[in-house]
Order: sequence, then C-alpha cells, then structure tokens
Amino acid sequence: MRARNRVASRERRKKILRLAKGYWGARSKLLRQAKDHVAKALQYAYRDRRQRKRMSRRLWIVRINAAARQEGTTYSRLMHALRTKHIQINRKLLAEFAMNQPELFRALVRRALS
Repeated sequence: MRARNRVASRERRKKILRLAKGYWGARSKLLRQAKDHVAKALQYAYRDRRQRKRMSRRLWIVRINAAARQEGTTYSRLMHALRTKHIQINRKLLAEFAMNQPELFRALVRRALS
C-alpha cells in the first residue's frame, strides 16, 4: 500500500473550502466547484487591485476639473500651468484641497495661472 499523505491532501481541500466560505450553493460545499470559483475570485482580486488605483486617479481628475472650472479654467490648463511654474503637487492632494480646502485650492490656481 502506498503512502498518500492524507494530512496534506485534506489540508489542501480544507484551505480551498475555507476560501470559498460564503459562496452560494455548491460553490462553497463541493471541492471541484469551490476550486474553480476560488481561482476566479483570486483573478478578480488581482485585477481589481490595479483597477482600484486607476479608478481613484479618474475620480481625483474629475474633482480637480470640477473645482478648476469653478475658478474659470480647465483641468488640462491648470495641470499645464502647475507644471510650467514648477509647482509639484500630486492629483490626490490637489483633489483633497479642491474638496475640503477650497481657499487653498483657489490660491494654488491663482499662483499657477499668474
């Protein structure tokens, strides 16, 4: 009789079923379905960690553009002006200022466009 290492194989199955906990129906109960859906979930998680960064940047740009238009300019003109004046500020902070500190954002816009 050959050794099958039941401890390791049981642990492998339990690991997959633990990861599938909360899935609907057979996806959380049966190994084959659980394996497929856990693999797909891990692919989505990998992809979406990158997409979250993209979506954040898009949101910051929308917020900066909205605030810039209230100041009489556009996002692209503002970013160009900031670059030419060597004002190095990232979009995340700029969006934060646009939302929560409009007077500081207004000062930055005036400084960049002057």
